[in-house]
Amino acid sequence: MIEEEKIRQWLTDEDFLREMKYDENADFHCIIEFPKDNIMDVVKPTGKDCIVIACATQVAPQHLSLMQSSSKQTQKDFIMQLNFGLNQFLVDYELQVQNDILQQFVVTDQIFEDGLTKNEFIRTLKRVFKAKLHCIWLIDEKFGNVTVNVTPSNQNDMFI
Repeated sequence: MIEEEKIRQWLTDEDFLREMKYDENADFHCIIEFPKDNIMDVVKPTGKDCIVIACATQVAPQHLSLMQSSSKQTQKDFIMQLNFGLNQFLVDYELQVQNDILQQFVVTDQIFEDGLTKNEFIRTLKRVFKAKLHCIWLIDEKFGNVTVNVTPSNQNDMFI
């Protein structure tokens, strides 16, 4: 059995826990900040023997504009390169794409009860974050680097 108190304690010990959130589909749902200024979700779905770690990211309007002004081939190549890159992280992901333009992406991974240790938990947080970072860096590489000032917000978490 996955104990909410143990997960909460690990998150508190590392100063990652920001809030507990009510979720009718979960035994517990934590909003965390890992690393600084990056909001992620840690969820224990009801009736499942795993926890899910998730990070949803909206593509910045400035990047959307740069993507839209690029060639169709560049857009298609970018999506293919993104798929290949994310696949190497051994995470699950979902790309929301409209007309070959990436709008949003969600990176998730899960840890099953029999493999849940603090070490594996932290490693999974890192893997999900690094996959997100890969997406951001690839967008910057393909379409130019724009500075976006973002304040961490729970309004865009994936389970609202």
